[in-house]
Amino acid sequence: MPDDSSDNPSAAQLLLSPYRVLDLTDQRGLLCGKILADLGADVIQIEPPGGSPARELGPFYHDEAEPEKSLFWWAYAANKRGITLNIESPAGKGLLLKLVKDADFLIESFSPGYLDGLGLGYAALAETNPGLVMVSISPFGKDGPYAGYKAPDIVGMAMGGFMWLTGDSDRPPVRVSFPHFYLHGAAAGSTGAMLAHAHRALTGEGQHVDVSCQQAVARTLAHAPQHWDVEGNILTRNGVYRQTSGDSLVRTSWPCKDGFINYSPGGGGAGVAASTRALLAWMDDEGLGDEYLDSVDWEELGYGQMRAEIMERAVDPLIRFFATHTRAELVAGSVEKRILLFPVSTQEDILAHPQLEARGYFQELEHPELGITATYPGPFIKDNDRDRESQRVGIRRRPPLIGEHNREIYQGGLGMSGGEMAELKAAGVI
Repeated sequence: MPDDSSDNPSAAQLLLSPYRVLDLTDQRGLLCGKILADLGADVIQIEPPGGSPARELGPFYHDEAEPEKSLFWWAYAANKRGITLNIESPAGKGLLLKLVKDADFLIESFSPGYLDGLGLGYAALAETNPGLVMVSISPFGKDGPYAGYKAPDIVGMAMGGFMWLTGDSDRPPVRVSFPHFYLHGAAAGSTGAMLAHAHRALTGEGQHVDVSCQQAVARTLAHAPQHWDVEGNILTRNGVYRQTSGDSLVRTSWPCKDGFINYSPGGGGAGVAASTRALLAWMDDEGLGDEYLDSVDWEELGYGQMRAEIMERAVDPLIRFFATHTRAELVAGSVEKRILLFPVSTQEDILAHPQLEARGYFQELEHPELGITATYPGPFIKDNDRDRESQRVGIRRRPPLIGEHNREIYQGGLGMSGGEMAELKAAGVI
């Protein structure tokens, strides 16, 4: 039964509003349900009594380390309703099965085999609801020699190959400091859920989507496998440089007067040579040009053919030029002169970015329990209802408090009495 509470748009306005999602994930999978919730699904976050361990992750609102003030929780649980349930108890297992009957999706991030051990694996749930799409998110998937291994972020990012390409060539590999491993897996899980949903729409059959976060991270390497296929070349980490072929390195990140910009000198087609010529002309106009760079035949220098001697001679003149301009000046000049250059935005830049502002990206959500209004990132797409000219995706509710919707779902949805709920709460089931 979809969520029809009064603080939500009508079902007809939301892309996935006819569908219900049971979200059993912890911090390793919350993003999967968040994506489906942003698309309009009624996502019910199921936490153990006392709250999800994700609530213990900081940073915290006003640095107050409390479960209802975790900004991590706010980020990945917004748009969801929330209940508490101990699925390890017999009564809790029975309640979950009742919820599964009317669910369209179930997401979980437990260790492989955990739910099977409780009698709540896919086979058992499919008996209750043959059309159920179940998404399991784990470090390495549910089979294979690594299936039972645990993986904190640094392990997962290393084994996915990402760290090999991150850092400077003369130093050990590093990882992006904010944990990404399970975010990649959770995002892949939402994609898998929708693919399985498409199959269900055609056949009526549910499926079990088995997500390996390692595979999801390996997929992010993008150009690296192509280099092996085309050139038999293994890319390595090169700091501010990008490896465009076996021995060709092009610098991409440059300091400027008030931060950093990205720019890659180069030649050949697709406007790259013209872009380089335009930048060099700008440098000449300001008395910061370089005769050697002006003499290079950029038009004949194809992609992946940047010679080391050219790149070496380019670094100092470009650094001197960029240091005389702010990011805004360089962007304005690059638009006017058709130079392939763009700024490296800070968090403050993103919050005030005119393009994001024009599209209404950031949205305000009230937190009445704190007496505040918080600014949240909006949906990753825009999709308007042609008849109503209103958004069918978006942010519409703040993250749930611990057990906030127990009464709404257990009594209003499953028909339990207040006395039954009190007994279950006393027994540690909800």
